[in-house]
Amino acid sequence: MKSPSYNRTIDPYITRSMYGYAVMPATKGSPNPAAAWLRRVEAFDGPAYRRIALALEAAVAEGELQAGDQIPAQREVARLIGVDFTTVTRAYGLARERGLIEGTAGRGTFIRLRINEDEAGLIDLSMNLPPPPEGLNLAGLLQDATRAILARTEPATLMAYHPGAGSLAQRSAGAAWLAPTLGPVDPGRVVVTGGAQTALSALLDYLAAPGDTIIVEAFTYPGLLATARRRGLTLVACPLDDEGLQPEALAQLVAQHGPRLICCTPTFQNPTAATMSPARRAAVVEIARAAGVTILEDDAYGLLPASPAPALAALWPEGVYHVATTAKALSPGLRLAYVVAPPGRAEGFAQALHAIAQMPAPLMAGIVTQWIRDGVAAKVLAGVRSEAVARRALAATLLPRAVGDAESLHVWLAGAEAPPAARERGLALVGANAFRAPGVTGEGLRISLGATAKRAALTQGLKALATLSAP
Repeated sequence: MKSPSYNRTIDPYITRSMYGYAVMPATKGSPNPAAAWLRRVEAFDGPAYRRIALALEAAVAEGELQAGDQIPAQREVARLIGVDFTTVTRAYGLARERGLIEGTAGRGTFIRLRINEDEAGLIDLSMNLPPPPEGLNLAGLLQDATRAILARTEPATLMAYHPGAGSLAQRSAGAAWLAPTLGPVDPGRVVVTGGAQTALSALLDYLAAPGDTIIVEAFTYPGLLATARRRGLTLVACPLDDEGLQPEALAQLVAQHGPRLICCTPTFQNPTAATMSPARRAAVVEIARAAGVTILEDDAYGLLPASPAPALAALWPEGVYHVATTAKALSPGLRLAYVVAPPGRAEGFAQALHAIAQMPAPLMAGIVTQWIRDGVAAKVLAGVRSEAVARRALAATLLPRAVGDAESLHVWLAGAEAPPAARERGLALVGANAFRAPGVTGEGLRISLGATAKRAALTQGLKALATLSAP
């Protein structure tokens, strides 16, 4: 590194980073904030290409650049710091070798996702995320949507408090988005929330009181289990088969316990990947309707099938609260979900929601609304679905025992446990213990297919798991 006296001759405002090297305050001549890391280049000794790579590495280490951030094109970097294009090409090559960046033709160069995990050789089969949509540039789509929103909306208005249930435009967009599973919906029944977990938490507050009994799937979403327990609710597990809730068992449990709610995920059930047939959906609704028990329908994956089945709320609008998140169909980073309440119940629920989360983030709600209106959301969903189909096909070949429909983001290995050597082989897995309702036994592994950025890494992970779990 250069001495402090040398650095002071370059710029009197140089400060020192947490690692002790000098940092210049700005890069001149670039409107791109992602170019600011180049101010670090002069703080290092050695050839120019190496100093550029070290500056990039330092910016990532200190959090100035984060996974997914786009950095300037090579010609822009060459112009900004006065070196030739070949030097920058060599610098970016070194950064790529070190696992710092990755590039895609037509999209640009980005800080590599999950750098620490990738360096450790970790392949994530535990986090249930939608895969990157095939053939789309999410960064560009987000930029376009944000520009469109700011062009028509005063920033002060955008950043102010907004109605807790969402604006009419946002509620109307939600109704349109959910039409494939719900049919035509009055926007007045739609409440916009900051994600499905927020929605479920508010619904349990609104619909049940401490000590009430709710029926849940024997293996179910951990967030629902944790939220219900914190609220002092009594959980009763309903057995599952290859279509989800077993009607005979459900009817018996309803008669025995008189529950306040029946909670279920009818499409790509989490974690078993079971999907209710139309006949099963009708049977579950009829049991609840006959007993006067409200259904809480967590339809996180309902829009992923190419031909989605009718939601339970479409079969019984008066008795079902329908929750649909964008996290599985578009991106978890958008943090938006829609709750479709029975007629006349939306405003009451919105008041309960307000006590937990005053409103969804206006910019995120604006982006999703913009995407739905201009058709981008449908394109992203199609891209996610296409990539999910390709990944599910890989799982069908490499893990033939696993169950799950063609578009499912996860598959279920019933009876399997995480092999002791899984972590040593670089596999992150989640087993049945995370999903068990009280009193439930049995093992299984939920294999998530979307968390790895690349199909090649998923293939490697599935092959390793197949080897480890072979009889």
